[in-house]
Amino acid sequence: MRTERRRDNQQWILDWMVKTTGRVQNFANDERELPAEVKSYRMIPRSLYRVGRHYQDIAAAAEAAGHGETAAQLWWRACMVYRDAQHAIFEDDNAEKVALHGLHMAAFDRVVALSGADVETVEVPWDGVQIQARLHLLPGRRRAPAVLFGPGMDMTKESFPNPLANPFARRGMHVLSIDGPGQGISNLRKIRVGADNYERAGKACVDYLVGRPEVDPERIGVCGTSFGSHWGPRLAAIDGRVAALATTHACYGPKVAIFEEASPRFKQMFMYMAGIHDEAAFDAMAERMGTAADGGRIVCPTLMITGEYDPLCRLEDAMAFYETLAGPREMWIFENEFHRASGKEAIAGLEIQTFMADWLRDALAGGRVPPRAGVVRILRQHEGVGPYEPGGRPVLLPGRFEGR
Repeated sequence: MRTERRRDNQQWILDWMVKTTGRVQNFANDERELPAEVKSYRMIPRSLYRVGRHYQDIAAAAEAAGHGETAAQLWWRACMVYRDAQHAIFEDDNAEKVALHGLHMAAFDRVVALSGADVETVEVPWDGVQIQARLHLLPGRRRAPAVLFGPGMDMTKESFPNPLANPFARRGMHVLSIDGPGQGISNLRKIRVGADNYERAGKACVDYLVGRPEVDPERIGVCGTSFGSHWGPRLAAIDGRVAALATTHACYGPKVAIFEEASPRFKQMFMYMAGIHDEAAFDAMAERMGTAADGGRIVCPTLMITGEYDPLCRLEDAMAFYETLAGPREMWIFENEFHRASGKEAIAGLEIQTFMADWLRDALAGGRVPPRAGVVRILRQHEGVGPYEPGGRPVLLPGRFEGR
């Protein structure tokens, strides 16, 4: 009469939060992410399937009518719904998960086909397995900088960039988005995430980019979101070819907050991603997943972005890691925000990747590079100029609110 994980006995609270907030995590955010009909966690995959199938049916009808542009937008929406539907299942060889993931990838393929975007599905050899990735190439496949995108634990390589609105392509950069160990199709292939193997898989993906004739090997950047903000720095620490690093939705530093204090879903999901069923063994692995030893080896220009009250990474932990960086560094702190930095008032409701693409383009061109001593910008919630705020404002009390 034991649950697999100690925190599994909080399922009734998680179900209540799903019902009342429409979310499975990051409960400080107000917006619902699930349909109102979802009253418990187990309802998520089938309820979202109905939504995704509805979008898919409209997309197919738009295609039949010759409305390819509209169909592409609808297929993108179906793709994102199917992603969330399959991700809610953390069980190997689950037939519904396999089917939903297949629908997710097929919807993405329709977006590519209808948009005319040049996107290759590639297989990167690593450690006896294949890491699948989507390579978004610039029109004409001209030689240009490239960005390796590391998704978060709730994302897949199809999550970003959107072929219909790729902020990196608009700024002259190719993008390789990967399903690293424990993500997307790697889960179905049982390619498990470990304490240090994601960054080694990422290094193999940098090898792949260096070998592409379209890529300038001297200008390869890394962009990471959520748990990608953990894996991105660890990759930059072991691979000197990373010329610039930008990460957001903070998971820096120790992992106590995400695995022991936040929604139990984080631990449930990551244990599945790691293929570990013994909680003590997982806790021992998580102990080795800090970033304290990595900062001194990161010499490229680095941008860190965090919410002031991110429940997955305390501001003090993010700042402590920031202080260890050996190269030029910059930090953006979103005032009064939590884990998600996109779509917030401080950046006029835009996606954060828009600004990260600007920053990476500048850094890879040797332009707007922060000083070695660093600059910390506080992005105020309802005033100021967002990422263009001057640095130097104290982060902590009492100086934080002086002179405002």
